[in-house]
Amino acid sequence: MALVVQKYGGTSVGDLERIKNVARRALAARARGDQVVLVVSAMSGETNRLLKLVSGLTERPNEREQDVVVATGEQVSIGLVAIAIEALGGKAQSFMGHQVRIQTDSTYSKARILSVDARPIFDVLKKGAIAVVAGFQGVDQHGNTTTLGRGGSDTTGVAIAAALGATCEIYTDVDGVYTTDPNVCPQARKLDRISYEEMLELASLGAKVLQLRSVEIAMKYKVPLWVKSSFTDDPGTLVTQEDTSMEDIVVSGIALDRNDARVSIRNVPDRPGVAATLFGALDEKAISVDLIVQNTPTNGATDLTFTVGKADLVKAGDVIAKVGKQLGAGAVETDSDVAKVSIVGVGMRNHSGVAARMFRTLSAQGVNILAISTSEIRVSCLIAAKHSEAAVRALHSEFGLDAKPSNASKAKAPRGTVGSAHQAGKSGRARK
Repeated sequence: MALVVQKYGGTSVGDLERIKNVARRALAARARGDQVVLVVSAMSGETNRLLKLVSGLTERPNEREQDVVVATGEQVSIGLVAIAIEALGGKAQSFMGHQVRIQTDSTYSKARILSVDARPIFDVLKKGAIAVVAGFQGVDQHGNTTTLGRGGSDTTGVAIAAALGATCEIYTDVDGVYTTDPNVCPQARKLDRISYEEMLELASLGAKVLQLRSVEIAMKYKVPLWVKSSFTDDPGTLVTQEDTSMEDIVVSGIALDRNDARVSIRNVPDRPGVAATLFGALDEKAISVDLIVQNTPTNGATDLTFTVGKADLVKAGDVIAKVGKQLGAGAVETDSDVAKVSIVGVGMRNHSGVAARMFRTLSAQGVNILAISTSEIRVSCLIAAKHSEAAVRALHSEFGLDAKPSNASKAKAPRGTVGSAHQAGKSGRARK
């Protein structure tokens, strides 16, 4: 008997027929002898609808109250899924985040899970029933409802699997992890497996198939993590520990992130503590900063450029303008018409010249690089948004990731092999 947590995204529970499909899948696993826990998102489009209601009242809502509104989407889903399971002859019990006691911090709209009380779930499983848990939400130490940010139901699913000692299966509308977004590059290939570390980089760089925090938890607690389609029986992609065969592939995937924006502050005084003051002010507002570029100082001043998520651009601009004025800095400029393209692969550790190949490829496409960031297994470049898709296709080809023509048709089509990145059908849609 296996213990498995199945997480279903908004598309998978998008209407009543799809909810019935989730119920049938859960009951089929239960019939095989597995103990089953479901984690479900709000129905497709529901979270965006709720956020639109909030934004119709104000551009800067009280984040605590916004979480109260947005969390209601999952309450509907878990009730409907539990009802569907019982209508098909099974037994089920639904749980809101506070009922399972998914304890989080108090960072509204992007809270982090601190602990999970798995005892209520075990009690239901012992009775032979299926536990249906609301994704994306939790409760802080004061009893306030919190939400976990985009893709938060992935994190709920993995955190519950870690607490239970279970396998986690993430069901979505794609059949696994691809070398890049097939919507951007038709030659993208599906992989059979990818390392936690590669998936962690890709998730941080715009790959929408898994939320970053969910991969962090899976890696920390060694949770076996599968990415599968809820509409097919494809075995999907296993996210697992690195092995030596993975090091033979220089680049495993190309990620594209269109959600970055650039902030520049001119004539920043060149003295100790200025950067700490600027970025400390952003941290106090829970604004994450990615690429950072500082020019060589001239006449005691420098220009400082960094990227933030587009959702944080207005708030970041306000913070930097205020702090910059206090420091005696110059004008603040923002640009949302940028994109970040990245190459990722554990094989980079053992191969030299990878960054140079990337830069030459972008140059050949007439792409100017605005900023660069690297890690041991990743190189990222900030570029103009208009060049982003052409850059992805060129890099995909340069690093040998294009799918091979089949013997039957000689036409290019996605095939399961090594790789990962931004997934089909995900851009611009809330994932939970």
